[in-house]
Amino acid sequence: MKTAPFINYINQIVHLTKEEEELLKQKVRYREYRKDQFIVQQGDICRHVNFIIKGCTKAYYLDNDGQEHIVMFSIENWWASDMGSFITQTPADYNVQCIENTNLIQLDYVVIEELYEEIPKLERFFRKITERALVAAQKRIVRNFSKTAKERYLIFKESYPEIEQRIPQYMIAYYLGITKEFLSKIKSQILKNKQS
Repeated sequence: MKTAPFINYINQIVHLTKEEEELLKQKVRYREYRKDQFIVQQGDICRHVNFIIKGCTKAYYLDNDGQEHIVMFSIENWWASDMGSFITQTPADYNVQCIENTNLIQLDYVVIEELYEEIPKLERFFRKITERALVAAQKRIVRNFSKTAKERYLIFKESYPEIEQRIPQYMIAYYLGITKEFLSKIKSQILKNKQS
């Protein structure tokens, strides 16, 4: 069943009855995106929250010089959206683009509001995942101000080993706020230290 990973994820946080699961399954939409396809584009309104069943995405801001600033990667059992745009229904600050072919479950803005009425515990579920996202974002801000590029890379590598294997090195560099050349230098230095 295509929705099974999504239902299982929710049940780890709030327990749904079989009736609630069936109602939820009727309200969600399963979508498949190809590599490089956009789920959300900067300037458009984010109409859905997206739960990844299979695949990998990046959320990034494109500045006036065309420079990419990656703020987040998402893989299986993670969410991929511009939450600020979704919550306020205003133009998105970020692009959300597929790094791999990606299958996901989409929940429309209006549908979520309906579900809060029909399955009240889903409001608690979304509050919990929003709290987790806020904590993660705050920790990242503190790391960016207080850690060196090497320390930030080591934290990334330790926290998300499965992501590092799946994405190009230049994207990791953009995420860390450094050049790909500098990232190569950091990795060489780490390797050299291991060998000595």
